[in-house]
Amino acid sequence: MENTRMYADSLTAVPSPAPLPTDEPTPPATAAPTAAAPTSSRRRLLWHLGEMAVAMVAGMLLLGPLWELAGTALGVGDALARPEVAALVMATNMTVGMTVGMRYRAHRWHAIGEMAATMYVPFLLLLVPFWAGLIDADALLLGGHLLMIPAMVLVALRHRHEASAPVRRHRVVVALAHRWPAGLALLMTVDMWVDPSVLSPWTMLVLPGGYLLIGVARRTLGGRGVLATQLAGLAGWVALTLVAVLAGGRTAAWLVAFGWLAHAGWDLAHRNGRVVPRGYAEFCVVLDVALAAVMVLAILTTDA
Repeated sequence: MENTRMYADSLTAVPSPAPLPTDEPTPPATAAPTAAAPTSSRRRLLWHLGEMAVAMVAGMLLLGPLWELAGTALGVGDALARPEVAALVMATNMTVGMTVGMRYRAHRWHAIGEMAATMYVPFLLLLVPFWAGLIDADALLLGGHLLMIPAMVLVALRHRHEASAPVRRHRVVVALAHRWPAGLALLMTVDMWVDPSVLSPWTMLVLPGGYLLIGVARRTLGGRGVLATQLAGLAGWVALTLVAVLAGGRTAAWLVAFGWLAHAGWDLAHRNGRVVPRGYAEFCVVLDVALAAVMVLAILTTDA
């Protein structure tokens, strides 16, 4: 019987290539241990944990404002603000994001259930000392997150060798997943649309600074004219920042909004991955445009 491999994106059984006929008997296959195998396994584990962390943050960013709106509309805002309730709401937001991310990666439901338990159990364990007055609200939230980390690692290690579950994904979902940096950037600005405000002029220094730091880390600034271009961009945004600080008031607000919007063009010019990864450039262009739009909205809705 031919061996088959199942691909989760298409649910298509692909036959493995059969060995070519030979006159000599084929020796039994032996697994030769290599030093790269453990390293690759560790990388996959770390990558999996990193993906889950991003999915959990996305869940909090997306669902957090919805809880606030629902609490205000239903008149239960004070109840949701209680530390023990807020901790469980946070665990729910992280679980939703983590579940979506793990299911997209074709993890099986029992593994997802165990990982969901790692979101709730640490907080539930700390509720007893919290109610007894032995710990305060900050210790409840901090302790829950600290206990969550080793619990997640243990569950990930327990299921690291399991085969993927067959999952049929729509092509639109696959396309959106490939653009997850842009989606994460949008999620990070959801809360700001509820209460728009203008960022400090000094935040504009983060824009060129990020490119320089990543370029140094990736050693991609050595190409012809690359470093000079990045330093020119830094000089431009430093000058714009100083002008905004000196101008102050509404003029400064417009300059800050313009500075973030202008950096979106800088991001588009760097999508080739020469200095920063393409995903980072895509993340930045969406974040820059969204933040600029939020700041313009704040300026227009604020009395001069």
